[in-house]
Amino acid sequence: MKFIPHEYQKFAVQKILTTPYVALLLEMGLGKTVSTLTAIDQLLYDRFEAGKVLVIAPLRVAEDTWSREVEKWDHLQHLTVSKILGDVKTRRKAIKAEADIYVINRENIEWLVTELGRKWHFDTVVIDELSSFKNQDSKRFRALRKVRPMMKRVVGLTGTPAPNGLIDLWAQFYLIDQGERLCKTVGGFRDRYFHAGKRSGYVVHEWKIKKEAEERIYEAIGDIAVSMKAEDWLNLPERVIHDKPIRISGKARELYEQLERDLLIPYLDADVVATTAATLSNKLLQMASGAVYDEERGVKEIHEAKLDALEDIIEAANGKPVMVFYNYQHSLERIKNRFPQAQTLRKGKDGNQDIADWNKNKIPLLLLHPKSAGHGLNLQESDCQSVVWYDMTWSLEEWEQANARVHRQGQTRKIVITRLVTEESMDVDVVLAIERKSTSQEALMQAVKARIQKVAS
Repeated sequence: MKFIPHEYQKFAVQKILTTPYVALLLEMGLGKTVSTLTAIDQLLYDRFEAGKVLVIAPLRVAEDTWSREVEKWDHLQHLTVSKILGDVKTRRKAIKAEADIYVINRENIEWLVTELGRKWHFDTVVIDELSSFKNQDSKRFRALRKVRPMMKRVVGLTGTPAPNGLIDLWAQFYLIDQGERLCKTVGGFRDRYFHAGKRSGYVVHEWKIKKEAEERIYEAIGDIAVSMKAEDWLNLPERVIHDKPIRISGKARELYEQLERDLLIPYLDADVVATTAATLSNKLLQMASGAVYDEERGVKEIHEAKLDALEDIIEAANGKPVMVFYNYQHSLERIKNRFPQAQTLRKGKDGNQDIADWNKNKIPLLLLHPKSAGHGLNLQESDCQSVVWYDMTWSLEEWEQANARVHRQGQTRKIVITRLVTEESMDVDVVLAIERKSTSQEALMQAVKARIQKVAS
């Protein structure tokens, strides 16, 4: 296929070519991968400014997306890709292979740094989904930080750089410019731009941005960050978000309220800290979806209202494929029991075949977990127009990334995203938080406290 770049893609390519370290904060569907590959090709074969190129990506993206993009576009088909995946023996063989681009999943970056040590020879590194390195305490960040001085060029790609607020930016931009713009240490970054909010002893649960600090942060990174919104550049078909209320009554409502009471009553007169709030929220969301794990990891079923609603949506699709996002294993099992035609994406080459089958309308009902399907998957070529969120998620990043699997460049049909929202449950609080673009820990804790107050009244 011939690549005819949009103006914003030309700009992105030029920015990579002229800026040794750059973050492309392009929203989903704007073609970050092909733009980056086009620049890499020129750096390798026109400018001779790159030697060995490493791409770090989520596993499924590393397995499929980068090599598939090389094969897809005429001007890139001469590039060779070696995938540093699989067992240790296979990974070592892939490192030694002659290739233009080496691709590794982010879970193995710590291993790669240890394996190569001072012999690190990747002068150009692309970090696909830069936001997955937002935690400065994670092993993947610490490993990459060690070898960052040996890189001549770094390209960071993400559509959601600050899903939980600007506090997330420090680690990401440290890997881009080694702390030149947002301080050499995370402590310095916090002191300069934030002040501590709620805390438990010495543990700060929330960092609140100082007045005018947001503009100062954007100004600091402006020369190395390219930020674009899909709505400004793509003429995508309409995306409709529809909340389908799920009403439970009778014995199901009684059981739900009993379990909710049993869960929350121990906290009526106690402080709800972040870890407790997360646990309680998780349990309440499970119950809203119709089942919950008990203390023995057994499944206690509460209602089938969401299964019934999903059945109506599938019937209304009139034979067109339907995509469903779930968050809990028991939700997955209950959906598969009700709908034997449902499939999940497998791993490795089998998963690549599943993606191809989906795009050819060979899979009628595809079940996806937002964590495993949130980045880099191109699932927009099928006739699917119905996307269903069976379980709610607090993660704004997961919500936006997952929806972008079908509502992205190349989509020609209107997409209806339906959230199954159980009335008078934690589902409602999550939807409100997502709509406010607020998925902070504080929002979660306040929602849980509100449920406790309701039980107490």
